[in-house]
Amino acid sequence: MNQPGRLTGRLVALGITGSIAAFKAVDLLRLFRAEGADVVVLMTPSATRFVAPLTLAALSRRPVDADVLDLLPDGRIGHVITADAADVVVVAPATAHWLGAMAHGLAADVVTATCLATSAPVVVGPAMDGEMYAHPATQANVRILREEFGYRIVEPETGGLASGQVGVGRLAALERIVDAAIDAIGVRPIRKPDPADRPPRLPDGDDAARDADDLVGRHVVVTAGGTAEPIDPVRYIGNRSTGAMGIAVCEAARDRGARVTLIVGTASVALPQGMAIVRVETATQMRDALLEQLASGFDALIMSAAVADFRPAAPSVLKLPRTPAGLSLELVANPDILAEIGRRVRGIGEDGAPVPPALTPAPVLVGFAAETGSIVRAAAKLATKRVDFVVANDVAETGSGFGTPTNRVTILAADGTEDALPILPKREVAERILDRVGAALAGRDASE
Repeated sequence: MNQPGRLTGRLVALGITGSIAAFKAVDLLRLFRAEGADVVVLMTPSATRFVAPLTLAALSRRPVDADVLDLLPDGRIGHVITADAADVVVVAPATAHWLGAMAHGLAADVVTATCLATSAPVVVGPAMDGEMYAHPATQANVRILREEFGYRIVEPETGGLASGQVGVGRLAALERIVDAAIDAIGVRPIRKPDPADRPPRLPDGDDAARDADDLVGRHVVVTAGGTAEPIDPVRYIGNRSTGAMGIAVCEAARDRGARVTLIVGTASVALPQGMAIVRVETATQMRDALLEQLASGFDALIMSAAVADFRPAAPSVLKLPRTPAGLSLELVANPDILAEIGRRVRGIGEDGAPVPPALTPAPVLVGFAAETGSIVRAAAKLATKRVDFVVANDVAETGSGFGTPTNRVTILAADGTEDALPILPKREVAERILDRVGAALAGRDASE
């Protein structure tokens, strides 16, 4: 059991290597922070492909050291300063490659270089797939680290692995790693209590220093992708949504401490780790999944999915034959899912009359409006859907909308304010949306 404050005043150097378990390092960092520790993050180049350095910088309030050749702003060598100041170095997850490099002193990355340069205790949490951990080469490297270097190895656990196999290789429970770090420090005095002797903190106002813990304890539901409305068992009506914007929101919410539930339809991008995922195909299925989430409760809904407005009135149970005369379809309107959620949250019936009780506290509701040519119609959705925010964009604009890594949006609020953002990476758009959601939740709680 955690006893907050066991690491007060300590500096923990958290080394992250290129394992798919790297996303867990975000929560590991939070656990160290909850124990009172200052944390500086070290990353191998491959680790930066699994989790964004910006996220870790925001959580640690310190620049991330990911290049062994980088210098600090004052000219000091980053990994040397960290090696001299850290009370413990924790490498988790540690890949088979990193174990081999460390066992043989190959300092090609900042994590290995810091371990070579420090006299602080080192704790290692291996994580890898398949039979890699059981291989004699890996075991020989682990033996060197444990017996010759004196490192504490927090053995991986048996469980589901990234490949779909079940075996030994899953990163140990994060609480075990924290406890191992605390035990490794023991009663040693703080090595460098003077902040000037430690790696620098981010300056006030730095973009990476946003309050990255503002969604801790919140449940955020996000919808993403499109829906597929069947014409027959082979064909369907869909749209061009890739799901990228919604996935970016999920990852940003997760990294800010939220418990995230993703309800995803058709999507052509990789789904994120570290959250509950509900897969749906049709608008009706998405509605049912959202009503189930509403019944169990959530703090915020971000409805970024591109839900089909229409569906075939009578989909065929058999594949329709190709005919020279072509095909005529009768379409009927799909339910307006967000409008229904908005009514239920506010305690309003379909006819606009009160239907108590309204939800208390009310979750924050965010809708999306994908328009073409103009976003002037988007403002009306604030009232018709009874939401707190509408994120509007012109999907016909170059660099904005479906299939692009960037987006240009305007965030419209129920209080009449508008925030027109420039073209930004979708992850940064997600952060800006969550800034508003986090502030709205804080304001809601303060008014109770």
